[in-house]
Amino acid sequence: MANTYTQIYIQIVFTVRGRQHLILKENRDELHKFITGIANKRGQKLFAVFAMPDHVHILLSISPTVSISDLVRDIKAGSSKFINEKRWTNGKFSWQEGYGAFSYSKSSVDTVVKYILNQEEHHKKKTFKEEYLEFLQKFEIQYDPQYLFDWIDD
Repeated sequence: MANTYTQIYIQIVFTVRGRQHLILKENRDELHKFITGIANKRGQKLFAVFAMPDHVHILLSISPTVSISDLVRDIKAGSSKFINEKRWTNGKFSWQEGYGAFSYSKSSVDTVVKYILNQEEHHKKKTFKEEYLEFLQKFEIQYDPQYLFDWIDD
């Protein structure tokens, strides 16, 4: 698109189906590289990705020609196929339906990258449910609790 200039930063958060703890530490780096490859292949710049055992955070800049839902669909479909082909889980691996997408300014990028890369430490103090509900509140997103992720006790 000629003469179109944008700067759109989005944090995407999604979970393992049933919030099961299926992403093992020993597989994390390989999964991160695979997800980064999907974003790069779609022409998006990925700033940070971190997979906890039951959920993933991604920060990227996104082109206005790419729909967030299409990109998330591609990341989730591609990575679940990858995980299944690697046989990292007993049975079929899949991501839970839905995702969170939160926008940030350029001045927040470094802070969000640090936040994402510090997930293990962060979740020693706060559950994923607490974290996610805080995102919804902070970004003033109205929601119906019945359509949120399946929760398990962290």
